[in-house]
Amino acid sequence: MAAPHFFSAGTMKLQDIGRRLFASALLLQGGGAFAVNQSSTSQGDPKSGEQVYARCMACHSLTENRIGPEHCGVFGRRAGSVPDFDYSPVMRAANIAWGEKTLNQFLADPMKYLPGTAMVFAGVPDQKERADVIAWLKEARPGSAACPTRSKR
Repeated sequence: MAAPHFFSAGTMKLQDIGRRLFASALLLQGGGAFAVNQSSTSQGDPKSGEQVYARCMACHSLTENRIGPEHCGVFGRRAGSVPDFDYSPVMRAANIAWGEKTLNQFLADPMKYLPGTAMVFAGVPDQKERADVIAWLKEARPGSAACPTRSKR
């Protein structure tokens, strides 16, 4: 039985159309470098990303290990390095630091990006949803509202 696919391509939102029109206008006026940056992963919407992340919570949490490792502070963290989580050998051996590019590639198709990963999830095929969840994860740092500092036990 195949794993359920929770993500759909969806339709283009009016906000997305406006951004593309704005970027096109900048290109026509010679603002090409700015327009290219507008389409980068870093332009995701953290608020929408939080909604996308809700789908990940079947296996993940920001503040505790579940079926998958906690995600608080994932940016800049080496893959396979959360204490007290039993990673697959492939993930432990991966020489990956999680950032916009690596998260974007991994979330697009985890099993293709890292064959042998224990994350049996079809991925997030929609680029906008990936950009949004990545923007939200980028804000989920220890001590942030999403990741309150835990007291020592």
